[in-house]
Amino acid sequence: MSSRKNVTYFLVALIGSLTFGLAPFIPEPHVVGKWRWLLGGAKGMKFMDYFDLILHSLPFILLLFMTIKLLPIRRRN
Repeated sequence: MSSRKNVTYFLVALIGSLTFGLAPFIPEPHVVGKWRWLLGGAKGMKFMDYFDLILHSLPFILLLFMTIKLLPIRRRN
């Protein structure tokens, strides 16, 4: 894959993380509240809450993979 395509995919992942991943923004990002709930013991969490957490976390996971892909790799010969 070309470097230009990788940068494009990285920018799409970045925009997705900043918009969909953090929406709604007020009073705090939705994904932050879900992670706090999960790390606090997840009492009362239902399947829909876990699905929502995964859905809002996907842009960040994609951004992580795209960042790793763009990092230069040193190869030993």
